[in-house]
Amino acid sequence: MKTDIILCGVGGQGILSIATIIGEAAMKENLYIKQAEVHGMSQRGGDVQSNLRIASNPIASDLIPKGQADVIISMEPMEALRYLPFLGKDGWVITSSTPFVNIPNYPDVEKIKEDLKKLGNVILIDIEQLAKDNGVPRSANVILLGAAQKALGIDYEKIEDAIRRVFARKGEAIVEANIKALAIGKEAQR
Repeated sequence: MKTDIILCGVGGQGILSIATIIGEAAMKENLYIKQAEVHGMSQRGGDVQSNLRIASNPIASDLIPKGQADVIISMEPMEALRYLPFLGKDGWVITSSTPFVNIPNYPDVEKIKEDLKKLGNVILIDIEQLAKDNGVPRSANVILLGAAQKALGIDYEKIEDAIRRVFARKGEAIVEANIKALAIGKEAQR
């Protein structure tokens, strides 16, 4: 088993929380894991990207070479496009369809969506609206994780258990909101 994942978005969207949950689930499956993070501008609104490599055998490098990523999980559609050169031939892109417009010359959103839809394996999902509609507005990132679960190759129950461990210190209400968000994402990607 080997899965190379690029997680991307902008600061404050919960990319690093997704990486933590996936990493926790992988470790409980006794898999090897390497992670490298890039925090753009170290603030909300800056580019955030994480390379997450999971395998059943030892991993030499924490960086994913161009053309080798199995999955790109993006909280922002333009950021998904930015990392397409890293996507492998049969790779998956799972991205929010809602832009985070933080620059004055943000590209046309419909053009971005058209470019993404040209890919063979893409899931575009309005996680922000799903989060609001289902009463979990702070868990949009976990909805995206639920939509990406199949592409990750990690059992759903393992990710659910990882959410319980990662968010346990924040209280049962936060844990349950994130478990609900995971289920919403899993259902939405069907």
